[in-house]
Amino acid sequence: MTYSIVGYDPIEKEWGVATQSKFLGVGAVVPYAVAGVGAIATQSYANTTYGPEGIAYMMAGSNAEETLKLLTQDDEDRELRQVGIVDGMGNAATFTGDRCFDWAGGLSGKNYAIQGNILVPGTVEAMAESFEGSTGSLAERLLASLAAGQAAGGDSRGQQSAALLVVKEKGGYGGYNDRFIDLRVDDHPTPVDELSRIFRLHQLYFAPSNKNNIVPIEGEVETKLEYQLVRLGYKKENVSLSHALRNYLHTENFEMRKQDDGYIDLDVLEYMTQS
Repeated sequence: MTYSIVGYDPIEKEWGVATQSKFLGVGAVVPYAVAGVGAIATQSYANTTYGPEGIAYMMAGSNAEETLKLLTQDDEDRELRQVGIVDGMGNAATFTGDRCFDWAGGLSGKNYAIQGNILVPGTVEAMAESFEGSTGSLAERLLASLAAGQAAGGDSRGQQSAALLVVKEKGGYGGYNDRFIDLRVDDHPTPVDELSRIFRLHQLYFAPSNKNNIVPIEGEVETKLEYQLVRLGYKKENVSLSHALRNYLHTENFEMRKQDDGYIDLDVLEYMTQS
């Protein structure tokens, strides 16, 4: 009833997990990751100790395959389990117990492992093809892989929840932790699509501005900006355009997109027009 992918980006030094399931709040169960160490997905009668214990094994020097064996060898219910691991160097391993419900299985390749149970056959292969052939950030590739899995049939029982976790050293808010991206859709008719939507919002709020999208507030841009700020109630009589824009950015939590006076990020202006 669940499929997942664990992945690694050796350039950006990011580790991540993406998952979807006909299960409430899959993000509270499946993903576990620590920057510099690795990422783990545990599912199918999930043994949630696999996350922290697997990270501990890898921190002690075990690679992905060794960690998988250490986790499962003493688990009396291992034949009901599924787990995917990518370690700090991108080595990957996946395990599917013999008693997991059909269709169940997994694939691993360079910097990724994919696994799923109660699936439409062909789901994991579609996910692997997507990940291997895609470009972009790790988060984008993980989401594309999830979408490819869903398009191939996904969980044979349907859809309910999805999650994306990406870790990176000092990648969290303010640089205080490694939770670079941590998004969950706990109950939704199309959770993979919804996860992609909130990922785009996450990028808008927290990713740095693209310098090519930073433009002077003049001409047509100034006209559009003033219209939107009036429409949204920020530009009022005796309130300057710059002050109205500053109030908007602070109210809408766009501090990461604030520019020098007289300039605006076009992504913010586009968001205004769609609000």
